[in-house]
Amino acid sequence: MKEFLKYTLAAITGIFVASILLFIIMLSAISVMIATGNKQASISANSVLVLKAGVSIPDRGDSGPFAGFDIINMTLTPTAGLNEILRNIKKAASDEKIKGILIENGISSSGWATVGEIRQALEEFRKSGKFVIAYSDYVLLQEGYYLSTAADRIFINPSSTLEFKGLSGEVMFYKKALEKLGVDVQVTRHGKFKGAVEPFILNELSRENEEQIRAFIGSIWKHVVGEISKSRGIDPVKINELADNLTGNLPATALENGLVDGLIYRDALIDTLKIRSGLTTDDKIMLVPMTRYTKVPDPRKMVSAKNKISVIYASGTIAMGKGSQNNIGGDTYGDLIRKERKDSTVKAIVLRVNSPGGNAIASDIIWKELELAAKVKPVIISMGNYAASGGYYISAPGTRIFANPATITGSIGVFGLLPNAGKFLDQKLGISTETVNTNKNSDFPSVYRPMTSYEKEVMQAGVDKIYFDFISKVSSGRNMSTEAVDNIGQGRVWSGADAMGIGLVDAAAGLTASIDSAAALAGIEKYSLKELPVQEEPYARLISQLSGDSKIRILKSKFGESFRFVEELMTIKELSGIQARMPYFIDIH
Repeated sequence: MKEFLKYTLAAITGIFVASILLFIIMLSAISVMIATGNKQASISANSVLVLKAGVSIPDRGDSGPFAGFDIINMTLTPTAGLNEILRNIKKAASDEKIKGILIENGISSSGWATVGEIRQALEEFRKSGKFVIAYSDYVLLQEGYYLSTAADRIFINPSSTLEFKGLSGEVMFYKKALEKLGVDVQVTRHGKFKGAVEPFILNELSRENEEQIRAFIGSIWKHVVGEISKSRGIDPVKINELADNLTGNLPATALENGLVDGLIYRDALIDTLKIRSGLTTDDKIMLVPMTRYTKVPDPRKMVSAKNKISVIYASGTIAMGKGSQNNIGGDTYGDLIRKERKDSTVKAIVLRVNSPGGNAIASDIIWKELELAAKVKPVIISMGNYAASGGYYISAPGTRIFANPATITGSIGVFGLLPNAGKFLDQKLGISTETVNTNKNSDFPSVYRPMTSYEKEVMQAGVDKIYFDFISKVSSGRNMSTEAVDNIGQGRVWSGADAMGIGLVDAAAGLTASIDSAAALAGIEKYSLKELPVQEEPYARLISQLSGDSKIRILKSKFGESFRFVEELMTIKELSGIQARMPYFIDIH
């Protein structure tokens, strides 16, 4: 027995000591990563910049040493943000060491507006006389194809396919599922197009909702077809015929009809890059990842401590309170905008909005701070993939509003949602509730019983008030009558292209042009960019990885492509109360 205890104690001690040593080694490795994370990089001559497309590209890249670090799988796959990609493409145009750009297509979506901004930057890059080549090993999705048409040559693997079929918008409905659970969703709304509640009360799209979806995806597709037509020299009618016939499904027919320029394997691609760079096939060529090139100094970068332009990235759902790294907290952004307004060195503010909306009160808090800021300095709104409902609400006071033609915006409408889970708790779980009130409506709102007719009237009055506040603020910001705003409001969603025609957007422009406009309006030529919110410290980011982020990664790993359904159900939990948000979760592909 003594021997057993001795060996057991020795084993426990060994495990404990090994754990401490492992922790020290891990801490040392992390310290090295932090120390070298922002170190400047250099590249050799005859380099080709690699743009990884077909991955999820955020508006803002993460410059921390743990960017792209997956603690579950212990892998490091950093992704460049749109801001970095746009700066790098511009920098590469005058960098003698960069001979061209290779677009490496993948199978994920970044959004049509994001891709459109990168595509425009690539077209500008080609004016330098350098080449842009696009390649795909597997399936070239049509969003990736749209981006690739900015290249002077598009190649795909001989065994791959090209997805080219037009746009489709899908909306998921939950009514039957909620009925099976015994949950009744009580809805109040203002706006005949405010379809945000339809997935909870219907099993199919209403006529109005179908009409607006058809209109905005049709507008986006028309823009895409027009750009492809100019780049590829194919008549728009012919392009739609090719989409109708799924011509890209066979590589040979895609090549025959001019959708692509060649069917080659990767070895031939590398040889092509060498030849286009002025080398022989026996020479070496360096492929430089976008994240590495970000760390290469830009000799033309403007640095001025006196003048700054604050670029504030507002991505995700608008939420109450402080929010998180993945959403827009009303208090956090209100405080941030106020601070930039009062900073005399900040000459202009650019708000990059990529949001489907969210909590109405949080939206109003941000709106007020932006309105105050716009009175003392230029406030430029740069819209990304989404700037709808609450996302448009916070955009309304901007001095100028810019969007991509493929941006989804508008959705000027409000709804209230209150689930009644009483039946679910009683019949499914055997749980009942009993309430004792001091006054007639002390327990309003309650998720354990249906609303009374009077409570519905109170909820409707609240929704109507916020709606009329909404249109009056858009009216003031856009110099339009409230009647005009109401006519184009009613919860209707618009494409960026159509929003320009009705006065909701000033012009088609991306993030780079928005910053240039901010500088021009502020009357400054030299300035430095101040990107906000300030990103988490490396150690704080690691702790975040070990907690909440890891849970999401585990779910993604477990559910794969089905994770989007889980994600939508998780978001539904946050919809209680009065909302100013996109009318539904919609996939456009």
